[in-house]
Amino acid sequence: MSSNTRLSSDLPTRLLGTWRMLSWKRVLVLSGEESDALGPNPFGYINYAPDGRLMVFVLKSGRPKPKSSPPSPEEKIALFDSFFAYVGSYEVLADRVIHTLDGSWNELWTGTKQTRLLSFSGENLIYSTPETVDPMDGRLCTYRVEFERA
Repeated sequence: MSSNTRLSSDLPTRLLGTWRMLSWKRVLVLSGEESDALGPNPFGYINYAPDGRLMVFVLKSGRPKPKSSPPSPEEKIALFDSFFAYVGSYEVLADRVIHTLDGSWNELWTGTKQTRLLSFSGENLIYSTPETVDPMDGRLCTYRVEFERA
């Protein structure tokens, strides 16, 4: 119990700053199958500012490059399906952070609250999620995301 208390008391300060994504794992609820949500080496950052604002930007590994500008309709779909981004505010609770989204790559998420359960592995930040619907394929899953301080 005391380690959770310590975690909760210093969590807002410990969370501040920019974090670089190391991995993003998805586990399907029905089968237990684990996979890389956006490829084996996603490129991404999350920033928690002292004013309570956050920004998230993630790109899938091996992201397709359009053949020309503007991209074709198919290329636009591939680009949309290979990134994840949102901005908003955040609130830190004892063991989690709640993201309230002001804008998102997917308008269905704008105005929603996203819960991220928090822990640390050494100095690395670990997110896990409650069961949720994957916005890319609609399957019920959980996520585990690991970050290092940038």
